[in-house]
Amino acid sequence: MYVGIDVGTSMVKAAAFDGTGRELAVESRHVGLDLHGGVVEQDMEEVYGAVVAVLEEVITRVPEPVELAGLTGQGDGVWLVDEEGRPVRAAASWMDGRAHELLDQWLADGTFETVFRRTGGAMFPGCPGPLLAWLDRHEPESLDAARAAVYCKDMVFQRLTGAARATTDVSDASMPFLDPRSRTYDNGVVELLGLTHRRGLLAPVSDPIATGETRGEGLPSAIRIANGPYDLPACALGAGVTAPGDGLLIVGTCLAALVATTDLDLTGEPAGLYISTDRPGHRLRAMPAMVGTAALDWVLSTTGVRHEEVDGLLASTPPGAHGVRVLPYFAPSGERAPFVEPRLRAELSGVSLESTRADLVRAVCEGIGYAARHCLEAAGLTGSLAVCGGGTRSPAWMRLLADVLGRPLRVVEGEVGARGAVLAAAERYGVALDTAAWTRPTAIVEPDPGRAAYYAKGYEEHLTRLTEARSRART
Repeated sequence: MYVGIDVGTSMVKAAAFDGTGRELAVESRHVGLDLHGGVVEQDMEEVYGAVVAVLEEVITRVPEPVELAGLTGQGDGVWLVDEEGRPVRAAASWMDGRAHELLDQWLADGTFETVFRRTGGAMFPGCPGPLLAWLDRHEPESLDAARAAVYCKDMVFQRLTGAARATTDVSDASMPFLDPRSRTYDNGVVELLGLTHRRGLLAPVSDPIATGETRGEGLPSAIRIANGPYDLPACALGAGVTAPGDGLLIVGTCLAALVATTDLDLTGEPAGLYISTDRPGHRLRAMPAMVGTAALDWVLSTTGVRHEEVDGLLASTPPGAHGVRVLPYFAPSGERAPFVEPRLRAELSGVSLESTRADLVRAVCEGIGYAARHCLEAAGLTGSLAVCGGGTRSPAWMRLLADVLGRPLRVVEGEVGARGAVLAAAERYGVALDTAAWTRPTAIVEPDPGRAAYYAKGYEEHLTRLTEARSRART
């Protein structure tokens, strides 16, 4: 028995697998987000309590003792903890936008580009660099009280294992302080962001990933557990995306495009990031757009449509949604991939009294598809494409997505991040698993040639509208 724990932004899950990779049981708990005026925070105790609850419950549902557990979770943000991994303040989420003025300043004075040329990471308001700098200026007492500024899964790992100090891994550390060549922190970048006096808060990078045993707080003791990688590279592992050129699209709260690579190209427009992996020299070129299914969720809640109605509505209106168009940039902190535009916001056009709820739903699904295509092209996709995340539960959306992208989709359903966390843990502990069986797709969705040609033209129109919207955002 193997368990993967995925500490997501809005949902914490634990999934149990047998030795062949068959998913046996899943337990989940919703966790809240506190949004106010561009500030997005989470209660760390609520998050940790949800982890304990789902882990306890999934263990009771499997017929044999758990041999190994792997941990993954949301990346970025700032999770300030004391010596025992307990919260100093609420966690600042990766969705947080309070540091946008700092980022505007760094975009204008060249700091942003310099950091990208050194690390391969294009900063955005919710990544640790801007957030730590903002806290240092406006809330220094929180940093003074903290022992470490970690990432979500690192806090959970320290609490589960009782580790003497917090550590992180190369994947989470990739944004924005890690030198991808040496796989250590670039102190020059720390200095550029005015954080040299806070350097001690950066958690040591455990390379390879840290291991320990669960203990206390109602959990069975002595379950071996490994910390990392974070959710994007964990999903790549869980979907079998490891060969250079192959890609993964995660249609989740965040819309993330990842392409496996052994290259490191720090030229071109600064955007996205290079995620280091446990294998030196192997990276993921990542273009994680801020909003994926969250954009559709907003449209559904605004129009009173239930999720189970989506497939029927997509079938009831044609490609192009009767002229309704959506630029799906709904995040309060703007966009981070495949470009950085902190002030960009979503736009809805072509709506009339004749427009229907089905048109709005299709338009946002098409808009998300266009954004995904933009990200995948920027990430350098040349091989096969896998897709996972909550969006895969809609067969109609997957067919639409294949048409918009103009390529076949290897659909990988289930708890892909948790699956990848187990595979990472197994490799770290030397446990042999059949990765081909563990990462086998559940379906292949082929594009329709006629609709793909239609959407190829629609994509060019999308890029034109986006260019105009970015210009407006800057003025």
